[in-house]
Amino acid sequence: MSNYLLDGQYTARLLFRKIVPSDFDAWLPFHEEPLSSQFWEGLPSDPKVACQEQFERIFERYEHNLGGMNALILKENNKMVGLCGLLVQSVDNTEELEIGYSILPQYWRQGLAFEAAQQCKMHAFSNNLTKSLISIIHVDNIPSQKVAIKNGMKLDKTTSYRDNPVHIFRVNQP
Repeated sequence: MSNYLLDGQYTARLLFRKIVPSDFDAWLPFHEEPLSSQFWEGLPSDPKVACQEQFERIFERYEHNLGGMNALILKENNKMVGLCGLLVQSVDNTEELEIGYSILPQYWRQGLAFEAAQQCKMHAFSNNLTKSLISIIHVDNIPSQKVAIKNGMKLDKTTSYRDNPVHIFRVNQP
């Protein structure tokens, strides 16, 4: 079994751990901020429903070894600031390993997504989990695209994912 989760790993400012059901209330503000999901069509409008569906997908991934999001804990205050992880995805009928990341709005623009995404990249390549990694990013989500580029990724193609127009950014194992 490949270990896609980074449970127990850390960066300069962040600790990675598995998500637990009690993280729900800490993550709910992400879904309550309209800018968090402004690009994605087809998400529930009720923040609690959206958060519940996301958590169900996270635990389903854990159960079926399809990777998954890790909770990002800020070391200085032990608060959850985001989610980041390696996710097995199907894009254009091809199985890929994705670096996914989301940060709580109050922690945006502090470099935390990049710090976490870079750790995921190093984990995937140093453990030979894949020859290349992608990030699936809505064509209008410029902040997330900047994170991917800073993480060494290049625009690979533009396609449709879950009925949304997306850029697929890719980085190959060195």
